[in-house]
Amino acid sequence: MALTMLKLKTSVGLAKRAIPTVIQAAKHSWEPKEVETHTGQKWEENDYRLARYIDKEKQVNPSFAINLINEVPPAACTSRVVYCDGGGGPLGHPKVYINLDKPGNHSCGYCGLRFFKKDGHH
Repeated sequence: MALTMLKLKTSVGLAKRAIPTVIQAAKHSWEPKEVETHTGQKWEENDYRLARYIDKEKQVNPSFAINLINEVPPAACTSRVVYCDGGGGPLGHPKVYINLDKPGNHSCGYCGLRFFKKDGHH
């Protein structure tokens, strides 16, 4: 009888210690993992906007546009003024003219592509 009571107490003790672990695991299993975006956006754990990610994964594209644009080398141009239309067509942007008189890279305000004047004199 004493051995049975000891086993029962041990089982109950183990169960009491296991229940918080199970509850803790169940509590965190549905909660979304907060992934930081390229702008540094990261919500607090109790933010109501996280409700949209219950049972779903928050998807953040790891290929940020600014990094992809930085991989494109600056275009060497011989004229003083160039234009950029983002590739034209429906995926482009309005045509903007960029003055290359000053030395260094000059980027498009819409898409970030960079241009520089190839020769150093006018």
